[in-house]
Amino acid sequence: MGAKRPNPLAEVFGFPPDNHSPAAQRYRRFRLCPYNNKVPSCTKDRANDPLGVCSIWHGDEIAITCPIRFREQWLIAEDAADFFFGKEQQWTSLTEVRLNDAEGKSAGNIDIVLVAYDERGRITDFGALEVQAVYISGNVRRLFERYMGDPDQLDWSQARHYPRPDYLSSSRKRLVPQLLYKGAILQGWGKKIAVAIHTAFYKTLPPMPEVARDEAEVAWLLYDLILDPQENRFHLTHARTIYTRFHPSLNRLITPQAGPVEHFLDRLQNKLDALLEEQNPPDAPTLADLRST
Repeated sequence: MGAKRPNPLAEVFGFPPDNHSPAAQRYRRFRLCPYNNKVPSCTKDRANDPLGVCSIWHGDEIAITCPIRFREQWLIAEDAADFFFGKEQQWTSLTEVRLNDAEGKSAGNIDIVLVAYDERGRITDFGALEVQAVYISGNVRRLFERYMGDPDQLDWSQARHYPRPDYLSSSRKRLVPQLLYKGAILQGWGKKIAVAIHTAFYKTLPPMPEVARDEAEVAWLLYDLILDPQENRFHLTHARTIYTRFHPSLNRLITPQAGPVEHFLDRLQNKLDALLEEQNPPDAPTLADLRST
């Protein structure tokens, strides 16, 4: 990981902060989303005052912080459909599809459902595509608003609450519950799952046992943002696909790895020492003790 950058914002409304082209200025002015949002405008965080940060820098790596950012050219749908159905099948995508359990209770919405259909329009198969961006810790909105007020100001290295990706919360609070609830239902139906995630996020996860593509129940679609220097824009690029089975990968995600027990013993000893010191404070010298010395 490289040194702290003076500007943590990698993309604002689809463009690097130092891109002042007419297109970049137009997207910032009208707060537009270039990545196939459900409406032309960005709606991240607040529809009437969107937080138009697509990605941030974390050292020398870029962390994708908006799930809509993964929709560039619908590359993720094409890659997921190839895993689900192969290259010859006719398919389309449906977004935000509610999923219920056996009792009719909602298990949440599936981000994107890929459906294969025949020449008469009847569904012949489907698979679920989940998109996992990363949470941010620190105050990114404050820096975003400062940038929007003065796009030429790009050095915020002294800013307080400097934003950074919170990979641990993103996996424990978002990724694992998604697979645990929605994934279990889809697994019960014998349907495949694809997870679109950026490479740096995936590298923070525990290693999962890989299998051959034809044995896989889950495809981890890994993407990077690659800069086109002539356009001064980043483009979503498929880096690698990792194939796993459902239960071994889920068990690996939800089972923490034990560190050295000595570290925990040290923590216990420190707490015990502090407790004993509170219960048995050192004797304070009396006035008579002081006079006799």
